[in-house]
Amino acid sequence: MGDISCSDISISNGNGHAAINGPQRKSCWYEEEIEENLRWCFALNSILHTGATQFQDIQLLDTKPFGKTLVIDGKLQSAEIDEFIYHESLVHPAILHHQNPKTIFIMGGGEGSTARELLRHITVEKIVMCDIDEEVVEFCKSYLVVNRDAFRDPRLDLIINDARAELERRDEHYDVIIGDLADPIEGGPCYQLYTKSFYEFTIKPKLNQGGIFVTQAGPAGVFSHTEVFSCIYNTLRQVFKYVIPYSAHIPSYADIWGWIMASDTPFVLNADELDQRMKQRIKGENRFLDGKTFVSASTLSKAVRNSLDNETHVYTEANARFIYGHGTGIAYNKHNQA
Repeated sequence: MGDISCSDISISNGNGHAAINGPQRKSCWYEEEIEENLRWCFALNSILHTGATQFQDIQLLDTKPFGKTLVIDGKLQSAEIDEFIYHESLVHPAILHHQNPKTIFIMGGGEGSTARELLRHITVEKIVMCDIDEEVVEFCKSYLVVNRDAFRDPRLDLIINDARAELERRDEHYDVIIGDLADPIEGGPCYQLYTKSFYEFTIKPKLNQGGIFVTQAGPAGVFSHTEVFSCIYNTLRQVFKYVIPYSAHIPSYADIWGWIMASDTPFVLNADELDQRMKQRIKGENRFLDGKTFVSASTLSKAVRNSLDNETHVYTEANARFIYGHGTGIAYNKHNQA
């Protein structure tokens, strides 16, 4: 659960010491409880928006270290300064490994950054972005200027619906399906979309021949990967022939983050071949991901590899795992001051 607190601090008198009787100003901090005994906090310039939708609580904060940050259900989702790491890692490996990706389905992705990265690929002809929360999407359209062109692109078809229901009602099949969902948290709206039954009976039948599924898969650090990353990996192994887990450090998340790519077609491209496809297919330069970066990202540490190899848990609705936190959490200002 995220928390915002403000306190009065003294302004320095210029010699490195606070003036005892000097003027006062507010110091505001955002604090997120990552684990029971571990909290992550950083200073705020201001609170730009706070509110609640039918499905989740939402805040937009202007932070000193990370710029504008989007917080949903008390969990930091995206930060202006480093969101490119997450979204390049989520989108480009799957799209590049596909022979000729034309049709894409995004589950979630309300902030628009996943669509933005997809639209840089010249092969992409149609993107269906399905997010359950219209208020979050409209909020992101208004506040996240960097993605406004993506929302206006005629190749993007924005649908407000539950992703499972939308996939099941459509007759279309897709070259790539992307899970840009909120983390599986207890009481949250998305954990059912990480289950074996969903992957097996909804995702896989909607992929074209040679299709690829990729999902964000939660924290993937040496200790944190056992929350959900390892069991999502093992669950996908029960459904697809070829499964690649990979990870990267995201500073604003205070952890290494994980993604998992799955297909019944083998992933055969090496670093040079990935670089060549980037030059041929992607408009503009990536800031984070290239062929060598992906090879590195998919080379997990010994501890994590061993853990994934020995994971036996299969994610089901009756036997779900969650990252730390609760979907009912809301970040708030203790002193009612922005």
